Amino acid sequence: MTYFLQNVINALQWGSFYALIALGYSMVYSIMMLFNFAHGDIFMTGAYIGLGIATGLLAIVSSGVIALPGWLILVLTIIISMFITSLLGVLVERIGYRPLRNAPRASAAITGLMIGIILETGNLALLGAKRFSFPPLIMTKAYNISGVFVTNKKILVVLVSLTLMLALDLFVRKTKWGMAMRAMSYDFVVVPLMGVSIDVIAPMTFAIGSGLAAAGGVLYGVAYPVLDPYMGILIGWKAFVAAILGGRGSIMGAALAGFLLGFIEIFVTMIFPSTLRDLIAFSIVLVILTFRPHGFFGKPYSAKLRL
Repeated sequence: MTYFLQNVINALQWGSFYALIALGYSMVYSIMMLFNFAHGDIFMTGAYIGLGIATGLLAIVSSGVIALPGWLILVLTIIISMFITSLLGVLVERIGYRPLRNAPRASAAITGLMIGIILETGNLALLGAKRFSFPPLIMTKAYNISGVFVTNKKILVVLVSLTLMLALDLFVRKTKWGMAMRAMSYDFVVVPLMGVSIDVIAPMTFAIGSGLAAAGGVLYGVAYPVLDPYMGILIGWKAFVAAILGGRGSIMGAALAGFLLGFIEIFVTMIFPSTLRDLIAFSIVLVILTFRPHGFFGKPYSAKLRL
């Protein structure tokens, strides 16, 4: 039981990354009916932006200009990284996707892949291929709860992720902009005729999704301090699978499926060799989609409405 609970904690942390990234995929699809295949690399870019901000804040603190505790530096790093990466998301929508709004879906998919390659290559050109270590902003503390070891960083990752998901849910359900996003996701054609501008809602959606990916990138850097220019590829594709599994366009489904995929991967490695992790995990996802082809919360009409 102790071993089981220990892996539950690990799965919650790992699933938090998938959930935060999958939300961006799902939100963009719900409004634009396209998947932003550059989203995994936006996650990577957000992590590197967080690295630069954290390093800069630590340099300011060490110079004696101002005294800031580590937790406050982490909070500022997350907030500033989310803001800057949100602007990147708006730029991606404006330059990459808006000109292709009426183009075939394959053109938008190829554009997303190329934007991802541009972000990866730009990272390599600026910083080189060397891996970077995320600075330790908070000291690691381990708590022994009846034999189950939980670190403060694991608690931080899960709590911040859940808080952001709850904030997103409240924004979508309670605000005027969230109502406009939900209306746009329901009918892409009619709602703009009623005064809701797609040129406002689309970049807002990209900005929110990119901000969540940046938060996931910073939290990933806190939990697994080594950053790599290609770190967003595999995680991004798995988050894409989580978005499909949750139901295309379903925010709640994307979050739950992200955690589910994290649980599947962690618990598969409990029983089988780690080399079989992806094979078994994706086989389980395939079986689920065989019986639930529209995902957990997807609706059959959502795909017929616009394609």
